Amino acid sequence: MTQTELITKLYSFQDLKYRKMQIRIIPSIDSESIIGVRTPELKSMAKNLLKTGEYKRFLEELPHTYFEENQLHAFIISGMKDLGECLEALEKFLPYVDNWATCDQMSPKIFKKNKAVLLTYIKKWIESNHPYTIRFGVEMLMAHFLDDDYDPVYPEMVSKIRSEEYYVNMMIAWYFATALAKQYESVIPFIEKKRLDDWTHNKAIQKCVESRRITEEHKIYLKSLKVRN
Repeated sequence: MTQTELITKLYSFQDLKYRKMQIRIIPSIDSESIIGVRTPELKSMAKNLLKTGEYKRFLEELPHTYFEENQLHAFIISGMKDLGECLEALEKFLPYVDNWATCDQMSPKIFKKNKAVLLTYIKKWIESNHPYTIRFGVEMLMAHFLDDDYDPVYPEMVSKIRSEEYYVNMMIAWYFATALAKQYESVIPFIEKKRLDDWTHNKAIQKCVESRRITEEHKIYLKSLKVRN
């Protein structure tokens, strides 16, 4: 499939109402780059490209023009079954990720069985200068290292990140809200000692208060820890 054929196929799935919604919720990218293709269609295309092997040429065509191409790229990486190929593709693609949706919907299944290797990459990603590489690293730490593989050193790593980027700080807040839901006793000192910047600290508390996974007792206490300006 040539690039022209791929774009034509993407436009054949265009949903203008869905496009309008995406433009609203993904304000960080040019609205002209959004075609308006729903996720199930993109995942189906990614699955077919992986099956036929046609994805390899597509992955080399960076940067992409359209948001949906980036989404397709992310779904292809997520479906890769070879760890080395997956990591190589990720390293090439992450610098081109320019929005929260592509970042957050990219979740390689192969990582579940290769957490030791993943952790070495996470440590590198969260030290990046690229906001969505940092966001992806924190997201992977949240997805894979808050349950049986949890270690207090991980929230320590996240607490040290300092950024002016909204989408980085939102992910840090999301990480700590999730960590409080899963590892409360270990993570609450980070909030008590105000280890995050004020905005991220308060946003993490807000996400906890909105969560069904946090007890009412803990919510009341967390609200008392909010930084007052």
